[in-house]
Amino acid sequence: MQDDDYVYDEETGEWMPASELAARKADASAVRDSAGNVLADGDQVVLIKDLPVKGAGQTLKRGTLIKAIRLTDNPEEIDCKFEGIKGLVLRTEFVRKR
Repeated sequence: MQDDDYVYDEETGEWMPASELAARKADASAVRDSAGNVLADGDQVVLIKDLPVKGAGQTLKRGTLIKAIRLTDNPEEIDCKFEGIKGLVLRTEFVRKR
């Protein structure tokens, strides 16, 4: 058995190994899609809902493939490129990893 420092977790009210607490916090900060899959830069995603695009005058249909996403500072948003739309930012709740 490995010796590990124990720390108090304010959220759960339990004492746990420091390495386990660090792993939980790293997992919680991961960017996830609507199904709970972890997203990374360069992933492809599919829209799960029709989304009207403000300022572009068009609607992105459900099932549309978005290629090469980029993560932002906000874990609930991803930056995307799509034909004819500059600066497209989508909420992760409306996409699913392909």
